[in-house]
Amino acid sequence: MTLFKTSVKWSGLIFGLMVGLSSAASAQLAEQISLEKPGEREFILDTAGLINETDAAAIRTMADKLLTDKAAPIIVVTIDSMASHGGAGLRIETFARLLFDQWGIGPEKIAETSWNYGMLLLVSKGDRKARIELGAGWRHDKDVAAQQIMDDLIVSRFRQGDFSGGIRAGAEALDKLARDLQLPTKPVPASTYWIGAAMLGVVIFTVVSLIRRGSSGWAWLFWGAVFAIIGTILYHLASSRSSGSGGGYSGGSFGGGFSGGGGASGSW
Repeated sequence: MTLFKTSVKWSGLIFGLMVGLSSAASAQLAEQISLEKPGEREFILDTAGLINETDAAAIRTMADKLLTDKAAPIIVVTIDSMASHGGAGLRIETFARLLFDQWGIGPEKIAETSWNYGMLLLVSKGDRKARIELGAGWRHDKDVAAQQIMDDLIVSRFRQGDFSGGIRAGAEALDKLARDLQLPTKPVPASTYWIGAAMLGVVIFTVVSLIRRGSSGWAWLFWGAVFAIIGTILYHLASSRSSGSGGGYSGGSFGGGFSGGGGASGSW
């Protein structure tokens, strides 16, 4: 019995020591990421020089409004490589999560409500990898949407050499994700011909109907239905945006938020 108690005691001590060492190692590793966070409402740290001035200005304006509306900051970071900032040998997922926690992206709480809706878009040019890291408040509910953003809007442009356009498209899509709006889809140029043909058909139908039947033709009914549908859509969009404003958040981009491990990765 004495031997059993001694074994249990030593097992507990060893386990506690291992946990302590693991926590210390994680803390030390996080401190090794040598990146200074941007200002509270600057939103961008472009150390790799991938974002042009026009796109950077658009991202900042959009991100500032989203932070005010939803208390959900979008932080965009570009680096030459993970190794150049103390992340040699790390996976992009690990690097992004450590950076997210190190900076404390987004408020952890608002009043007494748990929050953590920060978003990090990290691009490592030399490693040819990118990561969308989401705060713990998102859980894993948005992982599929984040992967769609990464694949269709970010990486697809990176492969064409359009880093600035890919980053802006990704940030704009994250804004829609945070607002629960429909995400933009990957451009499909061939579809424009079908749209043009459909519009031409509608015009021909309208002209013929008006010539043959005048004001009593089907064209009036058709356009009446179209405008009714458009009006309904616009009404619901306006209602959803108004109800989600949350009264306006005046804080900054960093407030002790931490990652929940959700998000998406990509490479090119």
